[in-house]
Amino acid sequence: MEILGSFTTKMIRKPMGLFGVLVLLSFLIVAIFVPYITPYNPMEYQYVDGKLARSLPPSTRFWLGTTHYGRDVFSQIIAGSRVALIVGFTAALFLTFIGTNVGLLAGYFGGKLDDVLMRTNDIAFGIPFVPFAIILIALTGPSIWNIIITISILMWRTTARVIRSQVLSLRERPFIMAARVSGASHLRIMYVHLLPNVLPMSFLYIALGIAWATLAEASLSFLGFGDPRMVSWGQILYDAFLTGSARTNWWNILPPALCISLFVISAFMIGQVYEEVVNPRLRKRS
Repeated sequence: MEILGSFTTKMIRKPMGLFGVLVLLSFLIVAIFVPYITPYNPMEYQYVDGKLARSLPPSTRFWLGTTHYGRDVFSQIIAGSRVALIVGFTAALFLTFIGTNVGLLAGYFGGKLDDVLMRTNDIAFGIPFVPFAIILIALTGPSIWNIIITISILMWRTTARVIRSQVLSLRERPFIMAARVSGASHLRIMYVHLLPNVLPMSFLYIALGIAWATLAEASLSFLGFGDPRMVSWGQILYDAFLTGSARTNWWNILPPALCISLFVISAFMIGQVYEEVVNPRLRKRS
């Protein structure tokens, strides 16, 4: 509760953090009310005077113009916010869950288990994300859940290292020694005594994970490995470059690019402010 109060106070005082919260909250509201605020079905072709509304510039009817396929860009942008939030939050929770547990196990038990988990972590660091994701999605099929699983499998590595380093410094503290002497099991020590002390750092990586996951999904969709049944900002960019309309129709690339940038930057801003709260050194500097 103390950290939450400090975070709220810091967020109010920091324009950067407040901006991040407002932007992320705006995307959340838009994503919730997608069916009610999209003027057209984002996947449907639009027609004007019986002809396909292909590559039309912004107007009173189509606020952000249309794509090469005659789809309304504004409706696609709104629908894309839901994909960004689903992928961002779900993948962030998964990768933080994996990283936190790996860090707890490696830091608490040490020895051979620590060596195995950290060497696995080193291998994960050595695997380039995009080629790995392309191969895995090509094998399993393009879908939003396969993208989330792919992101979660590989991007837990930083969280695991940070949590492990914290557990290494905590496991020799007097309260842990007292828990051992009182007969507490390993699981109880890890999840009752150690976990509450590392959770604030885990929450930080949820915020950062949202940004990483959203950027990863946009990258994969831009390369043509997104879910074809759903509209995402990366998919809009992919269609624009695939059809060549990106060269002439700024309204096909600027809106999705701005949305990706705003979403990722806002998540990083929130994470930076939260890091100042949980990191004593950064707290002193600010």
